[in-house]
Parts: sequence; structure tokens; C-alpha cells
Amino acid sequence: VVPRVFEGMCTGRVITMTYLPGPKFEEEAREQLALLGIDTKRGMRAVVQEAHHDHGNGNATNTTTNGNVVVGNNELAMSPSSTENASSSWKDTLSRTAGNRISVDAMFSIVRFARRVVLWSTAATVRSIRAASFLPIVPSEWIVWAEERQNAILRAERWGWTEEAVATLLDVHGYQILNQGCFNADPHPGNILVVQDENNPSKQPKIGLIDYGQVKRLTTEERVKIANLILSIADKESDEAIANNFRILGIKTKTDSTKFLAEFGRLMFGSFEAKHLDHSWHRELHERDRVLYFPNELSMVYRTALLLRGLAMSLQFNPSVGEAWRHHALETIRLHGAATATTREDLKTR
Repeated sequence: VVPRVFEGMCTGRVITMTYLPGPKFEEEAREQLALLGIDTKRGMRAVVQEAHHDHGNGNATNTTTNGNVVVGNNELAMSPSSTENASSSWKDTLSRTAGNRISVDAMFSIVRFARRVVLWSTAATVRSIRAASFLPIVPSEWIVWAEERQNAILRAERWGWTEEAVATLLDVHGYQILNQGCFNADPHPGNILVVQDENNPSKQPKIGLIDYGQVKRLTTEERVKIANLILSIADKESDEAIANNFRILGIKTKTDSTKFLAEFGRLMFGSFEAKHLDHSWHRELHERDRVLYFPNELSMVYRTALLLRGLAMSLQFNPSVGEAWRHHALETIRLHGAATATTREDLKTR
């Protein structure tokens, strides 16, 4: 759901739109993370940023003197300066050890299962206490506890909606970027609403998108170039294919390393892998090459992908942005431009 704009009531600084009822998505996410004991007092935006090393506000993408890519005002964790300063706590060691033995997806599946068990057990307990609340043997503290957690019943009934919502957010923004060339580059959880049907609370809610104050526009040529990069990553093409599509977009690196460009592209738009938990992987990637110029047309696309994937990872989902946007990339190339040889063969079969 996107609110309707009243153009006659808008100014250069104010956008006037219809009101969308419902809490922000960050509140829904905060409740789910609280079940796992994750501290969200600093706000969901901070959690999302930590989940994917996201980088705050800003429109510019540049590189630092040590070759880090900057989105807004902060650096990506891609160099010794950003990895060597990281704490070597037992949590880091545990993450690396676990990552060497099981996949990120498997780890997230375990956490989601634990979250589901906690949610359903809480909902069952609340139902039991409410059903027996008229009995004098039920302590008043139990009744208060149940009243404070009665929304667990509703959330248990709509289990699975969160994953569907994350997939929808990825799909909608992929459509905006690749099909429309006009998108909101600031889709943090505070700009996403959970629009509930007030007449039917048990009905699955809709997603409301607000605050289009950081909109980016792309030309048709830029969309086609980005679509080719997305496709090469989604289809797990060779290092050479991914690197060439990156070069076509205009990225410049010190040594023009094909391996560096390919790994950087996969890090941007692929799914999170166990090796990404290892600081030495980022250090070795930086030692191979460093970015001198990052294309402006890709900067806000990258930022949008980071925010959405960071939100997904904070909720223990590990999507590939490339795979989520693949069908939009195919459609963009079909309508507006030439694709690589591999993609052209794929298009013929569709």
C-alpha cells in the first residue's frame, strides 16, 4: 500500500499524503527479536545496521584513501582498518567456528525454529491463563503477565507473514528500481508500516510504504546495465562475467582485479555466506585490490539492497537480492536493452 499524494498541498520541503493506519514495521520486528533476547533499545535501525554493517543516511557514494566504499558517511567493512579493529570476542570465535561447519541459512533456520517455539508456547500459555482467569487460584500476577502478552496469540496466528513481508519488500523495490527507474532509497523499518484491517484483526496485514523523501531516478540505460549485473550474480555466472558487467557500470579499481570485482558484486547482491563471517576474508579481498571510483547510479541501489537485506538478516532470513530481483532484471532487458549471451539464451526460453 502506497499513500496517495496531494500535489496541491506539497511544497519543496513537505509531502502531503493520505494517512495509513498501523504500527511501523520496526515495532513488529522489535517484538520478534525481543523473544530471542536481542536488545532493541537503541532502535531497529541500529539493529538493521549492525546486521549488515549498514551505513546511515546520505546520498553520496565515494571511496576512502584505503579503498573502502562509502555509502553516505560510513565505510564498508572491506579493509584491514575496518576488520582489525573488530573485537575478537568469544562470539566472533563462535560465529567463525559455526560458519565453518554449517551454512548461514541453517543457522538462521535454527533461530527461526526457536523463535517459533517461544511464540507458540507463549500464545498457548496466555490462552490457558485467560481461560482460567476467573478461578481464585490463579495469581493476579499471572493474569497481568497474560494481558501484557495477549498480542502473542495474534502473532502466532499469522506466523509466516514476516518472511512473506520481507520477500514482498524486496520484490517491490526491485520493481521500482529495474522496471520504473524511480525508487525510495531509504526503506528502513521506520518507513514501513504494518497496515492491519481494523475490522478483521486476524486477517494478514498489508505493507505500507511511506516517507519517499530520498528518491533516486535511473535512466533506461542505467537500469539495463544494473539488470545485467543483477542477472550475472543471480545466475551464479563466472567471475569474468560478473566483473565485466561491473566494469560496464563504470567502477574503477587500482588493479582491475576480476576476482575482486566478482566477489564484491556477490557481496553486494548475493546471499550472505559463512566466509563473510571471517574478517580475514575481507582483509584478503582488500589486499587483492581497492576501489578508486564507485558508479553514482549504483550507489543508492546498493544502499537500498543493504537496508532490505539488513532488515531480513536481523529477522534471521538470508535472501539473495539478485535472485529476488532476477525476474525484474529479465523484464527490463527484454523491453529495453541487449543482454549478455547467457541471458539472451535464457530470454529465448521464456
